[in-house]
Amino acid sequence: MFSQSESKKLREEFWISFGKSFPRKWTLYDTKIKNLAFKFYFDKKITLVALDIEHTDVAKQLELWEKLSGLQSILITDFLPDAIFDESYILENQKEISRIYVKKENVSIHNKNTWQETMVFLNEKMIQFEEFFEDYKDIILT
Repeated sequence: MFSQSESKKLREEFWISFGKSFPRKWTLYDTKIKNLAFKFYFDKKITLVALDIEHTDVAKQLELWEKLSGLQSILITDFLPDAIFDESYILENQKEISRIYVKKENVSIHNKNTWQETMVFLNEKMIQFEEFFEDYKDIILT
């Protein structure tokens, strides 16, 4: 069991190491679409790369979700065959968002032996997500 400070230190160490191992300017929040962002996530059980829609206007949230859902077969066929589309994803803080994501299980931020495979996964999947977004952002933006 790790203390809160030990866990925080491991998280910081992982993300610093990831940034040094895969130096790149990620799109993340710079999608040019309000409330649409790419996210990295890694905890004690899973890691994931996600495209989140967190709009306060339900109509705009639904409109953006419908555009992305319309591209689902392209995303799965050409970029991320294991992508999961979840219109009502509940975050740890109980906030409901729409999320498209890929995940890897049986990894832990507390287990340094899983860090390398996690870093490779995060890098590869985010590159594929960003390539999809670049190719289809004009459709998503309209």
